[in-house]
Amino acid sequence: MTTTVEMPPIYLAEDERTPHHLTDEQIRFYDEHGYLILRSWIPADMLARLQAAGQAWIADGERVSPEQAGDDYNFAQRPAGPALFRVNYLHNKGQAASLELLGSPQVLAVAESLCGPNFVPTYESMVFKQAGDGERIPWHQDAVQPTQRYRIFNFDLYLDPSLPGAGALRVLPGTHRQRQDICALTDAYGWEHPDTVEVEMHPGDVLLHNVMVVHGSPRVEGKGLRRTIYYEFRAAEEIIADGPWDRAWIARRMRLLPLGLAAYGRAYPQAEPFSWRADAELRPAALGSEEAELKVAHEVHMSGSYCSAGDAGRE
Repeated sequence: MTTTVEMPPIYLAEDERTPHHLTDEQIRFYDEHGYLILRSWIPADMLARLQAAGQAWIADGERVSPEQAGDDYNFAQRPAGPALFRVNYLHNKGQAASLELLGSPQVLAVAESLCGPNFVPTYESMVFKQAGDGERIPWHQDAVQPTQRYRIFNFDLYLDPSLPGAGALRVLPGTHRQRQDICALTDAYGWEHPDTVEVEMHPGDVLLHNVMVVHGSPRVEGKGLRRTIYYEFRAAEEIIADGPWDRAWIARRMRLLPLGLAAYGRAYPQAEPFSWRADAELRPAALGSEEAELKVAHEVHMSGSYCSAGDAGRE
């Protein structure tokens, strides 16, 4: 059973707040329900660059066999054979748009709002379904925290429409407060839980979801292409307290932030940059090798909650 405690407030002086920081009301909604929608959050020019990058990532991955994919590309078994559905470690895949997004105020101000100044970018991936692939994503919790002293969340950027009745994500608000019995929930309700919210998303919309909120999507026929970029963030203090990584790993992941800030500055020189306020003792020195800095493997993961082990690799 997960111990639930009240989330710590994130204090920002009035002159430190930007239009991309979450309001107190938004944070309260997120804490109560386990998710929050940010409409039209990503500007059109950045969205177009990310959509083009998404197509390139899929094309590159389809040239790799499942046996050669390693942890960079994930395949699911479909009736017609293996189907690529996930690209991991986006920043070393030859598309600058992923780092530009990471370094944007649209992402980093949200991370600071929920995790405080010592936020760590812990995962980056794109999950997608090709047109016609309407396979279900069973109910699940991404990860189960040993305690809830800090927020762990995913920043989900939708590159394509995800509409009710056409495979849109379903969320069970409030289920992030403790580990859920996914098998019992599925047996009792199937997809018709009375608290279900079917989340309508359009290109450029962002869904913030707590890693413990139960979510999934049923099987549908004739579904269109749906690509979603996921960036997960945690507070360095949370990782130090609960793992599953150590301080050296935190430093390796935080080296992505200066690279992202620089990439955003090059792409959008007229835009106001994000002011990174991490504690001095947590700011890592650069390695001087982008190849080493752009991919930081995980090796271990915090376990999620699923009805069967096979569900863990679906999305």
